[in-house]
Amino acid sequence: MGISIWQLLIVLGIVILLFGTKKLRNIGTDLGGAIRGFKKSMDDDEPAKGDKNENLESKADAQAYTAQEARTEKAEEKTRS
Repeated sequence: MGISIWQLLIVLGIVILLFGTKKLRNIGTDLGGAIRGFKKSMDDDEPAKGDKNENLESKADAQAYTAQEARTEKAEEKTRS
């Protein structure tokens, strides 16, 4: 038991009578803009996560390089002594 096409048309007719076509068009435009904005913000957020991962990797590389430099300096100090 579902909703028939005639019941949907009756509900649509009542909604058009209550709000008018101009207001319904504005509501549809606003809703579409909100959905587009949401999708855009979701797409923009994904590259930021990738950038964050790259930053973490570059920090890890920098720390490893710094640690390697420290070991090299200690080894040089030992050979000088």
